[in-house]
Amino acid sequence: MTSTSSPSLRTEQHSLIQQLADCIEGVWQEQLELSPYPLPEDLGYVEGKLEGEKLRIENRCYQTPEFRKIHLELAKVGTTLDILHCVMFPNPNYDLPMFGTDLVGAKGKIGAAIADLSPLRQTVLPQPYQQQLSDLPAIAFTHPRELPPWGHIFSEFCLFLRPDNPDEETLFLNRVKEYVQIHCQQARNTPPTPELHSEILAGQRNYCDHQRKNDKTRRVLENAFGNEWAEYYMTQVLFDLPTED
Repeated sequence: MTSTSSPSLRTEQHSLIQQLADCIEGVWQEQLELSPYPLPEDLGYVEGKLEGEKLRIENRCYQTPEFRKIHLELAKVGTTLDILHCVMFPNPNYDLPMFGTDLVGAKGKIGAAIADLSPLRQTVLPQPYQQQLSDLPAIAFTHPRELPPWGHIFSEFCLFLRPDNPDEETLFLNRVKEYVQIHCQQARNTPPTPELHSEILAGQRNYCDHQRKNDKTRRVLENAFGNEWAEYYMTQVLFDLPTED
């Protein structure tokens, strides 16, 4: 395993991944006050081997007053597998849902696309989110996919599908952009509620605990870097738990 600097992987990945990465970062830069998040230096860019193919991982992390950590991960295995993973972790003093999206592409096609604004403190999203998301036009994707057994952490607005064609890829891209725009707008308009800190923290811990049950992600990391490193990466980078302060 090596760690070094590298140009963004997105330029070598599936076009939807490149577009979505650019889109998400564009909304962040436009609507949020970003500052660097102190990710360990050796985890900004990582290389390993998976079944004889080079595995490359790129991490970009930011923070804002409303979000303790905003994480965009891009990964590429040889010429066969492209991955985008993104999560916005709220500051536990702000009563906000958790935004997350993932794209998995194999052999030039996107096989899985998921995006959601997941409630943390309660079982449903705050009313302003409910209203804005309900007002978005409904989209009937051709191939919806079934959520994993732990998928109850997601909201009723969760998208999980396999895009059937470029038009559906564009529909997914635009809907995710709308989710991120709504999230950033609501975050800026949400006052801090330190009195709810413990409840928000518990909800975020529950979300992270369930997300770490994704066996496919863990197996890829274990096969490429070993069990110990995979556990470290899952718990400290992908789904780290917030501190108690």
